[in-house]
Amino acid sequence: MKVLVADKFPEKFLSQMKELGLEVNYSPQLVEGNLHEAIADTDILVVRSTKVNAASIEKANLLNLIIRAGAGVNNIDIAAANKKGIYVANCPGMNSIAVAELAVGLMLSLDRRIPDNVMDFKNSVWNKGEYSKAEGLFGKNLALIGVGNIGKEVAKRALAFGMNVYGKDISRIEGVAIKDFSEMDKILPMCDVISIHLPLTPQTRGLFNKEMFGYLHPNTLLINTSRAEIIDEEAMLEAIKEKNIRVALDVFKGEPEQKSGAVTSPLQQSKNIYVTHHIGASTEQAQNAVAAETVRIIKDYLNSGLIAHWVNKATTIEASYQLVVKHFDKPGVLSSIFSVIKEEDVNIEEIENIIFDGGLIASCTMKLKAGISAARLQKIQENPNVLSVSYIAL
Repeated sequence: MKVLVADKFPEKFLSQMKELGLEVNYSPQLVEGNLHEAIADTDILVVRSTKVNAASIEKANLLNLIIRAGAGVNNIDIAAANKKGIYVANCPGMNSIAVAELAVGLMLSLDRRIPDNVMDFKNSVWNKGEYSKAEGLFGKNLALIGVGNIGKEVAKRALAFGMNVYGKDISRIEGVAIKDFSEMDKILPMCDVISIHLPLTPQTRGLFNKEMFGYLHPNTLLINTSRAEIIDEEAMLEAIKEKNIRVALDVFKGEPEQKSGAVTSPLQQSKNIYVTHHIGASTEQAQNAVAAETVRIIKDYLNSGLIAHWVNKATTIEASYQLVVKHFDKPGVLSSIFSVIKEEDVNIEEIENIIFDGGLIASCTMKLKAGISAARLQKIQENPNVLSVSYIAL
């Protein structure tokens, strides 16, 4: 079985993959444009930031599992993977501390203008009077827009700084009170610092638009270490001019996919914007944790066929009825039951067959897309290997 690792990955964990008997193709230089050239005979694909588009997935004849060595999966064409029955998995929570550390570092950088301090010194400029005007973070109001794994880690660190932390749709975190809010127009005007920690969804795309920036008071600090598409950059630039807000971004529109080279962005023209190089998850600690989880996912897949953190599993199914059949655990029993259901042209949307201790009896639960007749239920019940039948509408 072949594994293609299309991004930088610790050598120690590449060796662990090989110890599992896998043929490992380590090609961290690959990008979206040439991924399809290397993927044709790949069974498992591992990526970090490399985009996996529909064309690459279509080209992958043997591909059965894509692992995003990180939390989000917005760089993978999930719809294309679904069409080919390819599992997509991720490694949630493994890099939360690293991203939180960067977010807090950016807060401090904005408040104390650390990059400008350094740049002036490098340019032989001494400007202590200007850089002594920072307000400090103690006692400031922080809004966490998204309080998942990363947001929670930011909260811990911000509370240690003595900040007042507000989180959307959360009331407590590990015994420490976090002020809850539900309406953006209520919380944004009262907060001094805003840190975004949201996945990219249809609901969050463009969330920070002109209306949202309208709620911010002058001199607000805004940090985004999540997804570039959550912020309307034109509205952000307008708010910078009108309200002197200061912004720190680890992601931005038009970010280069390649690992090094030239970069051009309208954001370069604003003195109120700091941009880091999409490094939120890029600490050695985080990368080792993510790599270890990636190897664990592959190992589980090889040993049991189970996919940890399977993200493209349907969360809802089109099932109207549930059929539970308790039966003797013998060859051909389930096949005979399925044949009866097939007679009515009803699809089984989901199935689970659990064996009782001792291996004599099993219970099979089937979610059916449509109902089946009383006659067919009776036919299943009359099977000498069936002990009982339960049938309900969902």
